[in-house]
Amino acid sequence: MSTDNAIYQLTNNILKALDNKQLVGGIFCDLSKAFDCVDHKTLLNKLEYYGVRGAANKLIKSYLADRSQTVLIKDNYSGTYYSEWNKVMRGVPQGSILGPLFFLFYINDLPQTIKYTCLPTLFADDINIMCVQRSRERLEDDYANVLTKGNRWFQKNSLTLNLNKTNLVHFAAKTTVNIPDCIKLGQNRLINSQTINFLGLTLDYTLSWSPHIARICNKLRSACYILRILKPTLTAQNLKTIYFAYFHSIMSYGIFWGNSTDNDDIFKLQKRAIRVMTNSSNRTSCRGLFKELGFLPPLFPIHIIACSVCCQK
Repeated sequence: MSTDNAIYQLTNNILKALDNKQLVGGIFCDLSKAFDCVDHKTLLNKLEYYGVRGAANKLIKSYLADRSQTVLIKDNYSGTYYSEWNKVMRGVPQGSILGPLFFLFYINDLPQTIKYTCLPTLFADDINIMCVQRSRERLEDDYANVLTKGNRWFQKNSLTLNLNKTNLVHFAAKTTVNIPDCIKLGQNRLINSQTINFLGLTLDYTLSWSPHIARICNKLRSACYILRILKPTLTAQNLKTIYFAYFHSIMSYGIFWGNSTDNDDIFKLQKRAIRVMTNSSNRTSCRGLFKELGFLPPLFPIHIIACSVCCQK
């Protein structure tokens, strides 16, 4: 599952519940040092259960075993210090291709624990659990059950749920007071939040996408400034490369906000970037400039293409 698929699954679950006039909320879990806490024996047992047996399982065991680490501390005044080398007994190598894949295998059975009461969305250590109910009382019960069962599963699998950074967001089509203010797990409480960052997107409780658009507009303004500074020294082809690297990649990622009422702010910035690249005035129409550069003219078709790709997958 790609990040786009995970975001589509999440937003689709929310919108479907709201269309059915149901109460819907999400618990966005934060795991403390998730990749570093993976138990090797448990991981190998799970891989064997999923069919990775024999020589393949032994190869992975060899890959994980006999790794050592040390801590280096540099001090400008008293020199450099090293800790003793110790064997790594837990965790998967971060920065590797296999690390996230092993972690996905490790948490793959989590949805089986809670799927009967919720709609989980997993992408590596970004875990969202959606609860949908008709009444506030049942929704609160679902929250409590999911947190209790989920936390029990995390503890059993040597993972730690960081309740200080775990967030609760109750989604609604409009402002409503018939929602739980918080949920409890032991001595800890999760307070209902207005916004949450998930897989690089800022979701607000009404899915208006306004906070997310405001955030990426700041990044796009910086990209326009970079294009303006580099314009006198770069060729048209190099400017296109800069545009796709610093502007288009940000604009097109997770573009499920394309139908937001605030999307015109991004389209205006896109036109500003196009005018900078073509050395055009602020009053010049961009219709011909998009064709000249070979870009899709408006923002909206990109939104349609992104949604079509997700639906096909």
